[in-house]
Amino acid sequence: MNTKYVFVTGGVVSGLGKGITAASLGRLLKNRGYKVTIQKFDPYINVDPGTMSPYEHGEVFVTEDGAETDLDLGHYERFIDENLTHNSSVTMGKIYSSVIEKERRGDYLGKTVQVIPHITNEIKEKIYSFENTDTDIVITEVGGTVGDIEGLSIIEAIRQVGLEKNPEDVVYIHVTLLPYIFGSNEIKSKPTQHSVKELQSLGIKPDILVCRTEQDIPESIREKLALFCNVRKSSVIQNKTAENLYAVPLMLEEEGLGREVCNHLRLDKYIPDNREWQKMIDDIKKIGDKSVNIAIVGKYIKLEDSYLSVIESIHHAGFANKVKVNIKLIDSETINPETVKEKLKDFQGIIVPGGFGNRGIEGKIETIKYARENNIPFLGICLGMQMAVVEFARNVLGLKDANSAEFSETTQNPVIHVMEDQKKIDKKGGTMRLGAYPCILKDGTLAKELYGTEKISERHRHRYEYNNEYKEKFEDAGLICSGTSPDGKLVEIVEYRKHPYFIAGQFHPEFKSRPNRPAPLFVGLVRAAKAVSVNVNEDGDFDNNCHH
Repeated sequence: MNTKYVFVTGGVVSGLGKGITAASLGRLLKNRGYKVTIQKFDPYINVDPGTMSPYEHGEVFVTEDGAETDLDLGHYERFIDENLTHNSSVTMGKIYSSVIEKERRGDYLGKTVQVIPHITNEIKEKIYSFENTDTDIVITEVGGTVGDIEGLSIIEAIRQVGLEKNPEDVVYIHVTLLPYIFGSNEIKSKPTQHSVKELQSLGIKPDILVCRTEQDIPESIREKLALFCNVRKSSVIQNKTAENLYAVPLMLEEEGLGREVCNHLRLDKYIPDNREWQKMIDDIKKIGDKSVNIAIVGKYIKLEDSYLSVIESIHHAGFANKVKVNIKLIDSETINPETVKEKLKDFQGIIVPGGFGNRGIEGKIETIKYARENNIPFLGICLGMQMAVVEFARNVLGLKDANSAEFSETTQNPVIHVMEDQKKIDKKGGTMRLGAYPCILKDGTLAKELYGTEKISERHRHRYEYNNEYKEKFEDAGLICSGTSPDGKLVEIVEYRKHPYFIAGQFHPEFKSRPNRPAPLFVGLVRAAKAVSVNVNEDGDFDNNCHH
């Protein structure tokens, strides 16, 4: 079978869920027995999101091979349950860097370097990179909206793919908004019509429309869209807001997205096996009223997407423990010895996630102290693990000036210090300890009990590490190193056994969590939170900011 190509573009406004549409389609095609991969093209000129503020672009998702990528790759992995690579995340920054490098080497033999054909050829090279592999279908999401000036070369490249490949090997899906006007009590199709017109002016005729809507689409609007946008009525797919993110694939299946893509690509495996996914959704729906409250105490709380994978991992753990999880983001800058109890008293579990820079650090340390002293289940991630070490050094070992060398050059007790191979690095992008690394778990530890195996692999993104010179002092006082690199030199997990659940990892377990295979450290946290009896408002009044 020839490699098949699916291109997902978006129009009208951003944030319509192109990534969820692409990920959901990936799951539907995988459930038909096809080997699927997904890639994202981002129009911005940054080489990757690694140096961008979380407020700019949400979390940075890290792949197994250490690529710092757009958060949509997290959705892709969670839905299709495949580990993606650097080939799945392409920015215009990468494209231009590669073309300029080739020009400097003389690869273009003195020709004038232009957007067409050189930039577009470079883009197509990334699209075609999955040929001659075991991949059957490549789904490519184009970031931004049609008409954005920085994305025009990507649109041109995918237009050319439609000419270079057989018609039955390429399908274009356009995701648009159908706004509902409450004043006139009707859905308006004109924004979608204009978006399709814009796409057609660039040489691409969409085969399928996925219409984001809050109301059911009337037949009259479907007919109108089919007529004015030059698509079959059966290819106008409704995408309503779902109660649960993971129900979207089944909703789109019911609407006929899988059927339409199979028809366009002439795929012979027509009937999906959605039973496992359906069972997962049915089980989620059966979760009763029992709930737990989990706080994420971080420094990027103005944008929920900054902690997207952490939030999703908590929900996955809730599914596994058959409990609803109410999640609240709390700004670590607002926490101090006077406010900590009031801020955290209603929570049965606390997570201190990763981050960079010293803003809000003291609030994180105060949070960890509160969790440790009050037996509140606690999970530290990356920077959260490092601050757990600092807190323990200060408040248990009595090393009052203990700190991370990242935040204090004058501390006499740098319990967290820069990694040896990071000392001479001065460039920021893509230079940290990135990607999957193995970790060996000690017998008799909570970590080994949670993972159920001796050797694990988790993804990293950091420059600083636990200082082994303090290891003996920490372990004598009860903060043990339960997971290390295979050579024993790098401490990956610490845990405090005089506590119902106090564990922290230098890695990011959230990147490998799946709705049907949740990350063990999150499962353990929610299980422990479920077991903790804390005063919660009897009426269940709780502000859940992070629902699906």
